Amino acid sequence: MAKRRLVAIEILPVAKKDLQEIVDFIARGSLKYAKLEKHLIVDAINQLYYFPELGTPFDYKSVDARKLTFRNYLVIYRFKTTNLIEVLTIHHHARLIANNPAFKGDE
Repeated sequence: MAKRRLVAIEILPVAKKDLQEIVDFIARGSLKYAKLEKHLIVDAINQLYYFPELGTPFDYKSVDARKLTFRNYLVIYRFKTTNLIEVLTIHHHARLIANNPAFKGDE
């Protein structure tokens, strides 16, 4: 059995904004389901605490990262250090990745 590797997780401002926008959008129809979706997304991200290699490689615009697919979302993250993960964005699959603010500029 593989040994678990513990890491810290930092959710960057763009990813926090993504999560809030997801919650706000769902809350237009149901506050209950918006809260549930937020909880489920955060739980998926928290899996990285024990299993940081859970996602698959994601290489876009020279950003060396990994993607964790959860429902309709891609949680894009990278290792800042061996023991620190940065969540760059929570991206809905129906949107163009090229329009994602996490990949604008000199990343």
